[in-house]
Amino acid sequence: MKRSQPRRTGALLLPLGALAAALLAACSSPPPQPPQEEAPVAVTPPPAVEAPPVAAAQPASRNVSGAANPRAYRQDAAKHLYGLNRERIYKGRMPPLLYAVGVLQVEVDRQGQVQNVSWMRAPKHAPEVMAEIERTVRQAAPYPAPAQMGKVVYTDTWLWHKSGRFQLDTLTEGQD
Repeated sequence: MKRSQPRRTGALLLPLGALAAALLAACSSPPPQPPQEEAPVAVTPPPAVEAPPVAAAQPASRNVSGAANPRAYRQDAAKHLYGLNRERIYKGRMPPLLYAVGVLQVEVDRQGQVQNVSWMRAPKHAPEVMAEIERTVRQAAPYPAPAQMGKVVYTDTWLWHKSGRFQLDTLTEGQD
């Protein structure tokens, strides 16, 4: 009859456990130090600068478009919209699938005020986008005054990303 040998696994686990605990303790970061108070720093205000006087005879918007036709005016209007909505412009190439695409016609009078907006291709699946585009267009007034045409009706395509950022077809960076 064979005599079974006593197992020594319990004796081996104890040193391995201590080794693992030591390794874990070595990997931890030291406790954070309490914040130290810094001496107050004296702040000297910058010298006062007076703004140059504004001539009272100037109209509210000196922005004038020299465009001779609606297609050329479209460039000026798109740049105007981009300037007022920098943080909302989608940077880079648009993805292949957009949330909404709409074609909007905008009528601008001789002072650059929006007289009418009408959809040529409305993104009806996204009524919130339609309302936001119309609001953005109206709030951007006054547009550059169409000096050579008196008034203008121009058309642009709005490319709308699901993030709420957009590009206008006139100034688009392309699409993947």
